[in-house]
Amino acid sequence: MTNNVDYFEIGSPEPVATKEFYGQLFGWEIGSPSEQGYRSVNKTEGGVWDTSEMGGNNWGIFYVHVKDVKDAVAKAEKLGAKIVVPFTSGGGIEFAHIIDPHGNRFGVWKPLN
Repeated sequence: MTNNVDYFEIGSPEPVATKEFYGQLFGWEIGSPSEQGYRSVNKTEGGVWDTSEMGGNNWGIFYVHVKDVKDAVAKAEKLGAKIVVPFTSGGGIEFAHIIDPHGNRFGVWKPLN
């Protein structure tokens, strides 16, 4: 199913505290960190990034599942958006991060399988 919000990520320089907060608040199961510092939320619903090695920023982002990431990026640019993470393919997905004309950050993504 495309053009639906179906994934999210939270960036935090304090991933353990973030895990404790959201785990207690919503009952989320947040896994152990990968080599890249990524912890999956409820296995496939989202993730928590450790941003301590990436500038230490805090953020939350939602992802829209699209048919074609490159097409979505091109259309967003034509509509006045800024691309902040260009088309990326890896780990079984394609994705990009976009800032809309009003300053809101979101992602577009598509699984490769």
